[in-house]
Amino acid sequence: MVGSELMQLTYRYKLYPSRAQEEKLMATLDRCRWLYNHFLDQLNQKEDGKIPRRYKLQAMLPKLKREHPELRQIHSKVLQMVLHQLYSNLCALAKLKRNGYKVGWLRFKGRGWFKSFTYNQSGFRLDRKKLVLSKIGEISIKLHREIKGKVKGVAVKRERSGKWFAAFQVEDIPEPLPKADKVIGMDMGIKHFLSDTDGRQIENPKFYEKSLERIKVGHRQLSKKKKDSKKREKARIKLARAYEKLVNQRNDFLHKLSKFYVNRYDIVVAEDLTIKNMVRNHRLSGKIFDASWGKFLYMLAYKAERAGRRLVKVDPKGTSKEYKHGELDKDYNSALNILERGLVGLEQSELTPVEMEPLLGLTRVPASSVIEAGSPAL
Repeated sequence: MVGSELMQLTYRYKLYPSRAQEEKLMATLDRCRWLYNHFLDQLNQKEDGKIPRRYKLQAMLPKLKREHPELRQIHSKVLQMVLHQLYSNLCALAKLKRNGYKVGWLRFKGRGWFKSFTYNQSGFRLDRKKLVLSKIGEISIKLHREIKGKVKGVAVKRERSGKWFAAFQVEDIPEPLPKADKVIGMDMGIKHFLSDTDGRQIENPKFYEKSLERIKVGHRQLSKKKKDSKKREKARIKLARAYEKLVNQRNDFLHKLSKFYVNRYDIVVAEDLTIKNMVRNHRLSGKIFDASWGKFLYMLAYKAERAGRRLVKVDPKGTSKEYKHGELDKDYNSALNILERGLVGLEQSELTPVEMEPLLGLTRVPASSVIEAGSPAL
């Protein structure tokens, strides 16, 4: 990786709008939703079905703002980004059609289904502990970590739980970590989240399984409430927050574990998993989704790129059935085979001496040590 290459990063922070600011945020979402639906309706009525260029769509905005003065209360960049979103969705749909997929029409956005809007390049700034948004005002923000790099835009999002967040799109030059002179292989599994060639077997935290009863109760309570009632909305928010807690717990675990491996090893070798094929096994699909291997590998990939490390993916076929290293624990044996496959073809300058002799004993690492200490190191 070239050291001067820019990386695209996202920093996400919680917002604390006042009641008046939340009304403006909600109004912005609703007007963006209206704009999206308005242009989608216009394009659906085109006889030739061709998608006009995005700049032609944007050129229609001034006239529309004169006809609908409420749109003037929205920053121009925000309106342009709504059209960018629609244009991108239409192009993606057209590409699927060209590739032979049977696809329908884009759906109109109903109330509550337009969740974010974006300021691109202008219309916003950070002022100490405030996010200043044009046409909305100064909103309190919790900056729990420093933003490094050049901020290119910010997306403001309302979660289903009713909480507001700001996601800053940032360009930054990666800062490689010092060479660690270590490589490692890892095998992903159901019983253990992963087993690595240094003898760690990380417990699967099973966040969804542990939250399942609470979520089931939430669904039952929601189904009993009268439609469009205040009690139903209260039950909906309660259920949304249960899901939100589940996602936050899982992401925290995955971030800490991926950071540990990237900080400690120059090369990480893992399986090139095809999750969408694996979940066809309905008996295991829930456990596979709960493990979130795909998200873990994604985190490993971008963290490794930023730190000047390498993530090498190998074909997992047969790795659990080859016992070249003796009769070992099945998952540990698979991790050794994965490492061996990953090292094939790498330049000698990238490698350090790798000990492939099996360990005398394996270490079971509870998920709590990752969650609480931020590291499975022993």
